[in-house]
Amino acid sequence: MRKTKAFKEAVAETLADLARRGVTFAPATVADTIEQQITAVSERLGIQVRSAWKYFDPSATADRLAKSQAAFEESSSEKDVGQAPMPPVDNPELALVLAGVPDSLAQSGGDLYGVILNVAVNAWMAGHIHGEDGCAGCDGSRGDVGHDWEARMRMISELQPNITKWFDRDVWTAAVNDAGYTVTRR
Repeated sequence: MRKTKAFKEAVAETLADLARRGVTFAPATVADTIEQQITAVSERLGIQVRSAWKYFDPSATADRLAKSQAAFEESSSEKDVGQAPMPPVDNPELALVLAGVPDSLAQSGGDLYGVILNVAVNAWMAGHIHGEDGCAGCDGSRGDVGHDWEARMRMISELQPNITKWFDRDVWTAAVNDAGYTVTRR
C-alpha cells in the first residue's frame, strides 16, 4: 500500500494540511496513521484497499491529528507529563554521559541503538538526580553522597576534572572519529 501513488499523495496532502495548521508531525507518523485508517475502512466495509481511498479525507485526518496533538500538549502541560527532567548543560554528570559515547560505540561495535539507549537512560537519571533531589523513592540508592546534589557534582568533577571539553562539539566529534566511527547522512 505504501508504494502506491494514492498513498504517497495522501501523506503529502495530510502533511501540507498539518503545516497550514502550524502542526508538525514526522512523515512516518502520518504514514502509519493513514495506513491504519485505510486498512480499517477496507476491513469494516469489506472492500479492497484501493476502493477504500475514496473515503479518505486528508483535511479530516490532519484535523484529527492536530486535535490529538493539542489535547496531549494540554494534558501534559498541567502535570508535566512527558517532560523529561534535564540537568543544566554544564552538568558534570551529563559530561560523563557524553564522554562515554565514543567508548560505548567502540565497545558495542557501532551499535548506535544501544549507545543511544544508554545515553537516554543515563541522561534521564542525571536529570532525575538534579531535578528531583529529594525523591523519597530514591532514598539510599546513590551511595555515600545520598541526595546531596552538590556533593555528587563535586565528586564527579574530582573524578573527571576536565568536564567542559565534552560540551565542545568539535572535541566530542573528534573523540567519536578517534573511536573509528562517524555519523554521515545517507
